[in-house]
Parts: sequence; C-alpha cells; structure tokens
Amino acid sequence: MRSTLVALLSVTALLAGACSSSDTTSSQRDTRGLAHIHGLGVNPADGALYAGTHYGVYRLADERDPELVGDIVQDFMGFTVAGPDHFLGSGHPGEDDRDHPPNLGLIESTNGGQSWTSLSMKGEADFHSLDYRHGIVYGLDSGSRTVMVSVDKRTWDGRAAISAIDIAVSPQNPNEILATTADGLARSIDQAKTFIPAGAQAQLVFLGWPDDGPVIGVDPIGTVYASEDSGATWQARRALGERTQAVLAAGRGVVFVATEKGIHRSTDNGMTFEAFYAFDAQ
Repeated sequence: MRSTLVALLSVTALLAGACSSSDTTSSQRDTRGLAHIHGLGVNPADGALYAGTHYGVYRLADERDPELVGDIVQDFMGFTVAGPDHFLGSGHPGEDDRDHPPNLGLIESTNGGQSWTSLSMKGEADFHSLDYRHGIVYGLDSGSRTVMVSVDKRTWDGRAAISAIDIAVSPQNPNEILATTADGLARSIDQAKTFIPAGAQAQLVFLGWPDDGPVIGVDPIGTVYASEDSGATWQARRALGERTQAVLAAGRGVVFVATEKGIHRSTDNGMTFEAFYAFDAQ
C-alpha cells in the first residue's frame, strides 16, 4: 500500500506542475471541472455543497444541476469554506489570465465565490490543502512541502517540512494537526512545528475532521475509515472502490467523498453512502 501512496504523491506533483494549463475560457460554463475536484465545502449561507476544481468553483444543490460560480475559471488546488459566503483558495490562474503569476498564493471570496481577492503569498505559495480553524489559516504548500500558518491571512509562519497529501486540524485544539503521508498518518501537537507518527492505521490520503463526530479518512481506493479518538485508531466503514479526490466531513453525520466517478454522500458518518452526483451524467 505504501507504493500506492508514493505513486499518488508522484501523480499529485505532476498535476501541480501541469495544472496551470487549461483549455477552458471564462466564457464557457460547463461541468468538466467536476471530474477533477481538489476541495469541498458546505456554505452556511445557503446549505449547498461547493467544489473547488481544476476549472473553477461549482455549486451543487439537490434541486438543480451543478453551476459554475462567477466568471473565474482557474485551478483551485486548495479550497475551503471559512464561513457564510466566505471562501479561501489557492492554485493557479486560467490559461487566458496573463495578469497573475503561476502561483496565486492565498485568495479570498466574501461573496460566495462570485469574485476573489489576492491576500498574500502571490507568486510564492501553492497551497494544495487549506484548513480554517480557530481564526487561523493552515496551508500545505506544495512547493516547499511545508505546513504554513497565518493568523491574519497576510503574514505566514513556515512550520515543519513534511511530504504530505492532506492536513486536518482538530476542532477543539488549534495545536493538533493530522497529516497523511506515504509513511502513514502523522500528528502534530505544537501547531505543525513538529510531526510524529500517529500509530498503526490504514494508509489514508484524505482527511475530514468535523466539529462533531469522528475523524473521517479515505484511502487511495475509496475505503472510508472513521476514528473516534482523534486518529489514534480507525475502523473501516464503507468501501467505495473508486480512486479518491477529496473528502469533507461536514458534521452531524454528513460526509462527502469525491472520487474519479462522482460525489458520494453519507448521513451516518460513512457507514452507508448514496450517489450525490455522477460524472457520467454530465
């Protein structure tokens, strides 16, 4: 399984180098981006699921087809919902955008993704995982392979260097962070200054740590796991059998898993899933 994680890390690195190339312009409004999802979040303002993708941010609601939000078609390598209509992102500009450097740094939307503002690290950082907890932004920079922390979204502290795929921050403790690596799960209890192995567990690639309920992890082939003890031990739940792209543990038992074939939703912390959106239905 370690070789699978190493291969996935290699693919992720290749995508990071190629993801600024796009054949979609800002005038095109299609759903091709949903086949390549980097981050998920539920917007408290409207209760809808939003997906940061290779071709912009999409809104998905039960009552309508997915819709591209705004006119910005760029590669959201990092995406998280920080509050009502408040999104944070990172990644690369679209192919037709000549006004921005290859790495966008940290960008912010306060109107539900309709427009974005550059906040910091423009031209420097490419955050492939973003988490916003306790009024702090935690970012996993793919270039330096370090965890970075900001309390004001503008100045950053570089922390431990770690070859991680994903990070998740405890909702109770701002100093506790889990990270998935090719060598297994790692834990920090000093706000990413150092990491140590988190103990024996399944080889996980993506994590979701909700305000209530267990930590949710997913392995490379879509098997969902849950931990009731902050990642010390894990129990296998549903096996989706599809390569995973992103996971969101939204709380109150709701879990979304994006795979190569679609988005799956659970309402019982990963015990069972239903199809939320199938890519072949586009």
